[in-house]
Amino acid sequence: MKTFDSLKALVLGAEEDALKFFGKGNKTAGTRLRIAMQQAKILAQQIRVEVSAKKNKV
Repeated sequence: MKTFDSLKALVLGAEEDALKFFGKGNKTAGTRLRIAMQQAKILAQQIRVEVSAKKNKV
């Protein structure tokens, strides 16, 4: 659950950069957003592994 909470916090934190990039065209915010989305991808994969491990353990 800790990884899931980290993912939620990451996405919420990236919202400001998403608004700056899509709303105002701020290229630097776009770079920060892409980095955050890459981190989200990594965390999502970790969650998938954790879920599969727990499911197969039962």
